[in-house]
Amino acid sequence: MTRPARGRLARYGFGAAQSDGGSRAADLLGPDGLGLWRVEEQEPVDERAAELLAALSRAADPDLALRQLHRLVESERRSVDPPALLDAVHADPGLRRRLVAVLGASSALGDHLVANPEQWTVLATAPDGLAPTADGRLDLAAAGRLTAATAPVAVLRQAYRLALLRIAAADLTGGRGLEQTMAALSALADATLAAAYEIAVDELPAGTPRPRLAVVAMGKCGGDELNYVSDVDVIFVAADDADLSVATTVAARLIGVCGLVAWPVDAALRPEGNRGPLVRTLASHLAYYQRWARTWEFQALLKARPAAGDLALAREWIEALAPLVWTAAERPEAVSDVRSMRRKIIDNIPPKELEREIKRGPGGLRDIEFAVQLLQLVHGRGDESLRVPGTIPALRALVTGGYVGRADGEALLRGYRFLRAVEHRLQLQGLRRTHTVPTDPAALRWLAAALGYTATPGRSAVESFRAEWVAHATEVRRLHAKLLYRPLLESVARVPADGLRLTPEAARHRLEILGFADPAGALRHLQALTGGVSRTAAIQRTLLPVLLSEFADAPEPDRGLLNYRQVSDKLGSTPWYLRLLRDSGPVARRLARVLSSSRYAADLLAREPEALRLLAEESELAPRTREVLCDGFAAAAGRYADPEQAIRAVRALRRRELVRIACADLLSRAGGLAPRPERGSEAAAPLADVTGVGTALSDVTDATLTAALRTARAAKPGPPGLRFAVIGMGRLGGYESNYLSDADVLFVYDQPAGADEQAASAAAHNVAEELRRLLGVPAPDPPLGVDADLRPEGRQGPLVRSLAAYAQYYARWSKVWEAQALLRARFVCGDADLGAEFEALIDPVRWPADGLSREQVVEIRRIKARVENERLPRGADPATHTKLGRGGLADVEWAVQLLQLRHAGAYPRLRGTRTLDALAAARDAGLVDPADAAGMAAGWTLAAQVRNALMLVRGRAGDQLPRHGVELAGVVRLLGRDDPGEFLDEYLRTARRSRAAMERVLEA
Repeated sequence: MTRPARGRLARYGFGAAQSDGGSRAADLLGPDGLGLWRVEEQEPVDERAAELLAALSRAADPDLALRQLHRLVESERRSVDPPALLDAVHADPGLRRRLVAVLGASSALGDHLVANPEQWTVLATAPDGLAPTADGRLDLAAAGRLTAATAPVAVLRQAYRLALLRIAAADLTGGRGLEQTMAALSALADATLAAAYEIAVDELPAGTPRPRLAVVAMGKCGGDELNYVSDVDVIFVAADDADLSVATTVAARLIGVCGLVAWPVDAALRPEGNRGPLVRTLASHLAYYQRWARTWEFQALLKARPAAGDLALAREWIEALAPLVWTAAERPEAVSDVRSMRRKIIDNIPPKELEREIKRGPGGLRDIEFAVQLLQLVHGRGDESLRVPGTIPALRALVTGGYVGRADGEALLRGYRFLRAVEHRLQLQGLRRTHTVPTDPAALRWLAAALGYTATPGRSAVESFRAEWVAHATEVRRLHAKLLYRPLLESVARVPADGLRLTPEAARHRLEILGFADPAGALRHLQALTGGVSRTAAIQRTLLPVLLSEFADAPEPDRGLLNYRQVSDKLGSTPWYLRLLRDSGPVARRLARVLSSSRYAADLLAREPEALRLLAEESELAPRTREVLCDGFAAAAGRYADPEQAIRAVRALRRRELVRIACADLLSRAGGLAPRPERGSEAAAPLADVTGVGTALSDVTDATLTAALRTARAAKPGPPGLRFAVIGMGRLGGYESNYLSDADVLFVYDQPAGADEQAASAAAHNVAEELRRLLGVPAPDPPLGVDADLRPEGRQGPLVRSLAAYAQYYARWSKVWEAQALLRARFVCGDADLGAEFEALIDPVRWPADGLSREQVVEIRRIKARVENERLPRGADPATHTKLGRGGLADVEWAVQLLQLRHAGAYPRLRGTRTLDALAAARDAGLVDPADAAGMAAGWTLAAQVRNALMLVRGRAGDQLPRHGVELAGVVRLLGRDDPGEFLDEYLRTARRSRAAMERVLEA
């Protein structure tokens, strides 16, 4: 094949996505193929061939259409005598247009025609010049003639494919619009269900009475909006108990027949789902929906429609349930059901598909359907015109009734038609269920062509498709929020409404449905935020639909709205505040998520609203390294001569860092901060597990103590050469701080040679007391308690000791529990050499070369039992107390610390202050069973995550995971889970395994 010939064929669209430049097309079109192309002359053989080539060039995929046509002709030549396809295609322009459109858009239907070459005739133009009927009816007689089999299922399968061919051809050639195509597919489903029903009844044993069984269509089929490849949702209803047994047999057989013919029948929308009986009587259904059904089940009933079987019984069932459907929005559990449904729309999408999902993704079909259905439930109680099953008819009724503005309604209709058209083309290609736009360039080119996009100057067809897709998705997402929330604002704002303005009572009811416990109070907040004609009020009316959407998803929507009003009251007149929320991408959503999820973060932001600037950039949410923090805190303190002013500046910076860490933690769902670089690098990102939060918080405490120590030493200067160091203990020493942790420390000093010992001791004591005083001065910033109770002799001992005094004490009087406390000791700030000397001093104490004696092991077990019995708060539930409960933090830490005391002398890798690192080292050294190590690591991690989440949700210290209520719901949501009951079971199961592993370690 010469290059000019390939170029000539390329102008017909062949070989556009291939490297052969059309040589394959030339082979298929040439004398050895279809005989349509003169190779030498590089032109069609005649005018009829040119017309066919022109038709092929207009297909969604000309190469696919050509290959399928060639295969179909070859198949006909082998099986039909005489072959007639090419002559018919040349003679019948309608057939040519329909057949080529099908072959170029659906490889699956092309394969079907190749396997059944006689069936192309169903696409031929009728003698009266009209296109073949494509209304979804089954032609069982024609199918029976076509198939060699006599089994009714085989006949039904052939009839289904013939009808599907006619529908697809009409759809692809513009013979039917989207609504007519969806209705035809739904009618085809009805006809298939009815035929399968009759097959099932005919197979009953002779003499078996025909049952009264109704097949009710649900979902897309019920709404007359079925797509090409979808499960058909149904509910089976029997008239009474006498029909149940036989009706169940018929229903099960109907499901089997439809699965062999066309698509799966899904009866999971029935009462109790797949766990419930396949068929129930009308009375049993009514009893279930009256007592047990959840709001989403009534939402599903909006689309219920008689489909097959006893249609009168189906209508009776729908009429009996109608009063329950139209009062469902008033049920007490409606709030939680609606919120749960809204979250699952997005949360169940794999992250890698989120932006390509046209059904469940943001701005997808579910956004439209959910908004329409919720408005139907709320307003359909008093307006019967809204009681229609389909999305498009319901949306039109909402517009006609004034519940949706006309412009908004038209925009949603355009978005719905676009998204459904994309869905139809994607599914038609391979007759495969999919709702995801492909990423492959060739697949995208095909999709754009199948939807009718063509290249224009400066823009390819794919670019045109993408631009329209983004525009529709953006508009749908905006209108989804506007439909649910904008009328609320218009009902309270003293400005003319451009659409529906709810009455105060209707607005309160909608707020109640969306989860607000105090709708009247919420309306007052909205009035305060949006009332008037100021520019600020106008911007708030633009922002609040998005913010209310986030608040409604939270366990306590009222608190989120209240917090937002408080922040807005403080910053509303600040020029940058509303502009930042309006113009800076995700800031508004991030702020709403933070304010509605965490009292702790909301309180911090209320004290320093300007910190919300951190939400503008992801890089701003990455915790700073210890070195950067120390330098910044020291510089802030150094600007002031007055110690209290210096510490006030340091504490303000600490507050800013706490906001940074808390917001990152909240927005990444459960300590889900990103991986952190090695210590000492210039930038640090949050860690992907709970240890990242602990490390970030410990770094902030280190920097605070460093700046406070410098300030205290400047305020209380001692003798020249006095060395002073702060040693971190407990959670600070182990880099395991939480949001409200005190700083457990030891103070150590070393007097200069020849100095007066008493004077040096007094000076060191003054420095320590000044440091504690400065950090404890009342201020609007979160306090940082400095706790030195782990020092030798506890509170009875001196606050500060010299290095020599520590050496003397640990050599002569220290007990095993003090060695255990020293396992987490590390230098924090002050004189680094002194810190290193102190660590060298205590190393033989905490990591004894010979391990522990039997008596010491017994003593540790005794102390552990005593702590467990005496320190657990009165009334606390030991099963869910994250710190001292069974399998919680203390259990794991005691087990790990016992391993360190016994074996760190021989195994250097055990010599660390972090619990999980030491546990991993013990596992690698063979000192603990890997399964036990995994169990304890899981228990410690989950307990630490829950403890942090509790503090974020409550805004105050607390270690008890509640078993019910909004705090449990807040923790569960914060940790990225859906069901509080399932999460509680997970926690108890993990804690039990952790506890059992701890007991084996302690008893070893």
